[in-house]
Amino acid sequence: MFALKDLGPLYYFLGLEIYRDASGLYLNQGKYVLDLLKKFNMLDCAPVPTPMVTGRSFSISDGELMTNPSLYQKAIGSLQYLTSMRPDIAYSVNKLSQFLSRPTTVHFQGVKRILRYLKGTYHFGLHVKPLNSFWLMAFTDADWATDVDDKKSMARLCVYLGGTLVLWSSHKQRVISRSSTKSEYRALADGVVEVKWLNSLLFELGLML
Repeated sequence: MFALKDLGPLYYFLGLEIYRDASGLYLNQGKYVLDLLKKFNMLDCAPVPTPMVTGRSFSISDGELMTNPSLYQKAIGSLQYLTSMRPDIAYSVNKLSQFLSRPTTVHFQGVKRILRYLKGTYHFGLHVKPLNSFWLMAFTDADWATDVDDKKSMARLCVYLGGTLVLWSSHKQRVISRSSTKSEYRALADGVVEVKWLNSLLFELGLML
């Protein structure tokens, strides 16, 4: 037996802020973002409208090697934790995390770009709405041969449960696709796997779709 204490409604946990009203729950990591900007001396930086420059493709050979790669690695690690509540930076963080072993000055500029984007959007988060209908809907997409080094495609996925975003991912596909159609079908197959898993989990919880 264990002694328990009721601390009231949840409002803050592990960097996650929770606000509740009649429309549901609002989840964000605003304080975590501000602490992150302060940690990397970017609290006074100028915000930008996007986390990555449109049309920019990072390569392993870009720029000069950083003299202190641990700074880059710490920044990426902190940003990866943030993607648990910010799907809008998932692609950018995933892309830059591919250069952890040999980060360059150009890659670090990409990290700074994400931090500048977060400066203007630190209040962004997720809205968990009450369920009027119980259904799963998934969207998948693929960017064919987007990696300039190995020509692999990037796949994206987002899954909604009754109108609320509950799962998302952005990752490089394991194999090289010889056409955009093949990369799209591979992304679709991965999405089906995730939906089937969620369906099985909800079934075990006694929740029928």
